[in-house]
Amino acid sequence: MIGMNFLAFLVLLIIAVVVAVVFHYILRYRYLEGTDSFLGKIAIAWLGGWLGSPVVGHWLFQIGSIYVIPAIIGAVVAVLLCVLLFKALGKACAVQPPPTT
Repeated sequence: MIGMNFLAFLVLLIIAVVVAVVFHYILRYRYLEGTDSFLGKIAIAWLGGWLGSPVVGHWLFQIGSIYVIPAIIGAVVAVLLCVLLFKALGKACAVQPPPTT
């Protein structure tokens, strides 16, 4: 899957944009506000969709050389884990006021 054709790239891009729109604008599951966060979700979802078939498996239907359902699952999991990681890091690295005695 390293050398993919344009149709496979386009299918992954469409899946990534749909997943990013759902998470960023509909569910409002985000760490950062703005367009840069949305574009980051597209990139992470594309990578998750690309890794979806090798990790989840090759099943159901495919468009081009992309199995759609594993790509959607991979994109969703990648976006969830990435936002969760940034939220956890933000909470762990937050400056807390000193305790008052």
